[in-house]
Amino acid sequence: MSENVEGNIQEFSYKAEMKQLLNLIVHSLYTHPEVFLRELISNSSDALNKVRFRKVTDSNILEPEAELRIKIEIDSEKQTFSIEDSGVGMTQEELVGNIGTVAKSGTLEFFKTIQQNKQTLDGNLIGQFGVGFYSVFMVTDEVTIETRHADADSNGYRWKSKGESSYTIEEIEKPTRGTKISFTLKDDAKEFAEEYKVKSIIQKYSNFVDFPIYLGKEQVNSVTALWQKSKEKTTEEELNEFYKFVANDYQEPLAHLQLSLEGRVSFKSLLFLPKSAPMGLLHLKDEKSLQLYVNKVLIQDDCKDLLPEYLHFIKGVVDTEDLPLNVSREVAQSSPVMAKINQVLTGKVLGWLEELSKNEKTKYEQFYKEFGPLFKQGVNMDYTNRDKIIDLLRFETSKTAKGEMISLKEYIERMKDDQKEIYYLTGEDRSQIERNPNLEYFKKNAIEVLLLTEPVDVFIVPTLFEYDKKELKAIDKADLDLKQDDDKADAEKLSENLAKPLIAVFKEVLGDKVEDVIESKRLVDSPATLVAGKGAMDKQMERMMQMMNKDHIASKKILEVNMSHPLIKNLAKINMANQHDMTLRNCVMQLFEGALLLDGSLESPTEFVSRMTNLMQEATKG
Repeated sequence: MSENVEGNIQEFSYKAEMKQLLNLIVHSLYTHPEVFLRELISNSSDALNKVRFRKVTDSNILEPEAELRIKIEIDSEKQTFSIEDSGVGMTQEELVGNIGTVAKSGTLEFFKTIQQNKQTLDGNLIGQFGVGFYSVFMVTDEVTIETRHADADSNGYRWKSKGESSYTIEEIEKPTRGTKISFTLKDDAKEFAEEYKVKSIIQKYSNFVDFPIYLGKEQVNSVTALWQKSKEKTTEEELNEFYKFVANDYQEPLAHLQLSLEGRVSFKSLLFLPKSAPMGLLHLKDEKSLQLYVNKVLIQDDCKDLLPEYLHFIKGVVDTEDLPLNVSREVAQSSPVMAKINQVLTGKVLGWLEELSKNEKTKYEQFYKEFGPLFKQGVNMDYTNRDKIIDLLRFETSKTAKGEMISLKEYIERMKDDQKEIYYLTGEDRSQIERNPNLEYFKKNAIEVLLLTEPVDVFIVPTLFEYDKKELKAIDKADLDLKQDDDKADAEKLSENLAKPLIAVFKEVLGDKVEDVIESKRLVDSPATLVAGKGAMDKQMERMMQMMNKDHIASKKILEVNMSHPLIKNLAKINMANQHDMTLRNCVMQLFEGALLLDGSLESPTEFVSRMTNLMQEATKG
């Protein structure tokens, strides 16, 4: 950033990255220009929250008795617009640091990608990348900021820019604390100098800002601490609008929970379940969770200590009198009061989800489809509430329609009388799982199997071990106790004197490619399948380990052979005539690699296809 000083005015050049970003913002990205006002009001609200907090801890500030408010002035004839707050204000260093640079790395790359893909930037994303203020250049060509910091000995400054290559800062006389932003609207944005338009935008986006917003002399917003109102006096419309405000979401919430608790710890809260999960659900570090208030004073805008990590998708507000107003983030983290609020709130949220699962099943299923991958991690995070979380898990099964889910309790209620275990199978998607040969026995015997398609399931389900004294077992493991009580099936199988020599040939041909070759009890229609040994990892877990570590060596599988299958019987006949027959040995390798293909583990299909071609060529000879 270069700097020229002429008299009292300093000129600063934007960094090259900032120039590109401004050009993208002004000319390419924003399709909802009205959000500029939401962003300016949001910035003013942040500044007012900071000064309100500071007033609690430091009385030596400029204008300690000034009203905490936001004031908007418009002139429809001159097309002028200004917004002024009595907040914390900015020093010269903060003007350069906060306004003169991009706040978050990767912003430019993100916006360029959107432009290259010819996408439009959703208005709800603006502000999340640290460039909310610059949305003002959608509606004006030049902006002036006049500001003075809350320090009693601070100076006033004027910042000016056309949003192109540079900006200027000069020292000015400013008796009042806070920040004023003013500009003349472009002709295609002159509607924002109309009173009706400004009012409607404020009520749409900023109705629940915690400070009065004046348009001229009229207060436009509600300024209601909604969580302090009784449930009976709170309307659905208020709840929806409040949610949109605190969650920065354009959709209405899926459900809400209002609490007012007194006892060992006292607090009021208003919590919401969003309808849709954000991108990167499993990495919610940048996603705001709950707001923490103390006596209606905002202490933390994103207080992740109020709920465990697996519930960080919950939005809303918690307000308590049991913490001091000057509590710091570090103190809050170690506070026994915070720990108690977390404990009570977690129990209430899980109880709320249980009620939804019983009384509003459709809503619960929507919640689970959106947030299940994060929520189910609570099984291994929260041992205090582990049993409650397990009861709230939901699964598709081999007997449910696609998208329909059941609980483990429902699974057990549907089990056959002689079934002693809960069965599951993992895969990348349902259609892939349903093609898995290891399901054949269970389909034939009408035994229900849980179908696990979420990557996180391989970390969660095996750690359940049992539910209601029924052990959970993966059906692609070799150690299943499967009953064979079908006399007809036994009669169709190869006799032992034919099966045993054939198994020996399989073992000889495959060598150390497999852990073992055994007769299958689970196959009905397929000739062979691969299963994991007793101590081996789940197939999906193996895959994830290989993704994380390219040098990870997967454990060898056991090949199970269906002794009732016509192809296996044909191979047994060939084997009796000549165990060194190349067609026999090629078929053994083809069956193994076919099983690998179905398992998703065939690394090179070239030999597989070539061998298949040769076998078909031999089979079609005249």
